[in-house]
Amino acid sequence: MSIFDSFFGRRKTSPAASRPVYTPQNADAPPLVTSLKTLVIVYDPIVDTRSGKKLSEYMRWNRVEDLARGFMTDILQTSGGLARYQIVERIDVDGFLAKVDGYLYDAQTYLNVIRGVARPYMPQEANYYAILERFNILPRIAARDIDEVWIFSFPHGGLYESIMGGTRPFWCNAPPLKNTEAAGRRFVIMGFSFERGVGEMLENMGHRAESILEKTFTGLTGDDNLWRRFIRYEKTAPGRAAVGNIHFAPNSQRDYDWNNPGSVNSECDDWLRNFPTFKGEVRTVTSAEWGYGDTREHHKWWFNHLPKVGGGRNGIQHNWWQYVMDPNHVRSA
Repeated sequence: MSIFDSFFGRRKTSPAASRPVYTPQNADAPPLVTSLKTLVIVYDPIVDTRSGKKLSEYMRWNRVEDLARGFMTDILQTSGGLARYQIVERIDVDGFLAKVDGYLYDAQTYLNVIRGVARPYMPQEANYYAILERFNILPRIAARDIDEVWIFSFPHGGLYESIMGGTRPFWCNAPPLKNTEAAGRRFVIMGFSFERGVGEMLENMGHRAESILEKTFTGLTGDDNLWRRFIRYEKTAPGRAAVGNIHFAPNSQRDYDWNNPGSVNSECDDWLRNFPTFKGEVRTVTSAEWGYGDTREHHKWWFNHLPKVGGGRNGIQHNWWQYVMDPNHVRSA
């Protein structure tokens, strides 16, 4: 089945549960391919009863189908085919996300907020536990019917960009979801907005990667902490820039400074072509490398440099995608 085939249906039957077997890799083993069965929940309420238009259409925001297709394609390509999503079910909700105190917007109140006529409701945070219960998520994770959840919503929806639950969850750009051990393993809920683009979806994924890889390399110092070497950029590591992080390119001077015209020396090619046997390859780079400030292009460039080869060191595989996609591989937690 194509990774896109099941996305355009509604409440399709999920395939039979499978239990992937993870085995230790030796230096000659190929990198592990990770495929995640994904549940997509779309909160897109009808806000114009006369026309029947949903919020996304009424506001002329993006189509969820286009966003999902672009995101999955970018992840598949930049991971070299090692990271794959299979959407097994999509659930459309004609309603707003409940806040932590139970509050629900109605259409007119929300439109007043988005037009700047009224202030957003506080507290803004969505009630994740209501979502987990409503859609039976913990038992489905435990049964391996699904591996991950995406929730598409709207500005002021109250979702984190990513959040982790399950067995011994840890920080994933948000505090871990407590009391979710019934899932039997770790899982991630991604929060996306159809008001934004694929570039912002990749940014959410980038912060997820940063959190998970930081945890993966916990306890390693100096040259053994390859993650810390990977994220070096000129401002904080003069003369030793590598790939940078999701907010800072090798030459960035501030957050989101992806169009900085300055040039710096970077070892980014050493990561892309030679990892893990570095050859000291360094060259001058500018924002031309990552799309002159284009959010999506920078993030694709960054993801493309994440290691994705076989073998490992210090108990950590050289294919970092397996950790980003499936945090159950993280042993330090």
